[in-house]
Amino acid sequence: MTAGAGVEALLREALAPVEPPEALAKRLETTLASLAASAQDELEGWELSAMRDPRNWVRPAAAVVVTATAGTALVALRVRGRHRSRINSSDSLLELAGHTLRDIAQEARAILPDR
Repeated sequence: MTAGAGVEALLREALAPVEPPEALAKRLETTLASLAASAQDELEGWELSAMRDPRNWVRPAAAVVVTATAGTALVALRVRGRHRSRINSSDSLLELAGHTLRDIAQEARAILPDR
């Protein structure tokens, strides 16, 4: 029995949740913001007349995918960062959902200010 309890204790210790360092979150946020801004700049630089040839569709399509992916990840990262404080300040699940939706809308507007 003691061997089983020892294994269980080792597994519990090994599988304990670990919070990532603050610097990692900041680096990830900076990288995602840079990717989204670069992809937006790439899209703004394209002329509509160049889109007649399907061979020219690859770069704008890739820029759209990068913008959407990086922007979504950036919004999720920023909203998740505020989630713990929102849990403590909300009285109900409905209030927490309302705060979360407002945070999502606010961050989306911050990432895409021209839209």
